[in-house]
Amino acid sequence: MIGKQDILDAFHFRHACKTFDPERKIPEEDFYFILETGRLSPSSFGYEPWQFVVIQDMSLREKLLTATWGAKGQFPTASHVIVILARKDDMRPGSAYTERFMREVQKLPEEGIARRTTFYRQFHEIDFKLQEPRALFDWSCRQAYIALANMMTAAAMIGIDSCPIEGFNQAGAENVLAEAGLLEDGRFGLAVMVAFGYRINPQPEKKRRPMEEVVKWV
Repeated sequence: MIGKQDILDAFHFRHACKTFDPERKIPEEDFYFILETGRLSPSSFGYEPWQFVVIQDMSLREKLLTATWGAKGQFPTASHVIVILARKDDMRPGSAYTERFMREVQKLPEEGIARRTTFYRQFHEIDFKLQEPRALFDWSCRQAYIALANMMTAAAMIGIDSCPIEGFNQAGAENVLAEAGLLEDGRFGLAVMVAFGYRINPQPEKKRRPMEEVVKWV
């Protein structure tokens, strides 16, 4: 097993890298490792309401920059950029996506599918009240952030820098992605972006609140 100190060292190493070394590219094997940690991430009901779009086309990155004010240094210099999309209406109980997912991915028997659909509908309509489109999309985005965090941590553990990017105009960025045919006729929306590469500037001091302020025991 990995030592605890090795893991903490990776967390101290990780920071929101604003500018990368444009001459250094992440080896294919290492980047697929990062993607695999995203793919293996947990999600509510295990439904994986995400899509990872790796944008290596610099012209598309430039178009995205018109609506992404938080990536002026990252997009031109990053080795790899991932746009993480989140599903919208596909996540409703009884949707074609969830039905296919239970049968083909989770390989549940028909009685298991019926039970899970009933439980999921209760969760959807009563427990979390996800009937409104925005509420449902936001719930999908919360799942996508689990994968985001896992990929950034995995990258740090092998010495690769990253920067999560929320600094964008959602409508403008989605228009660019839609024009590129990446939103599948509105089935997806933009959750978050993340850039990966190797730092070119020294890491700033990491500042966090003390443990006793962050954690409450009851």
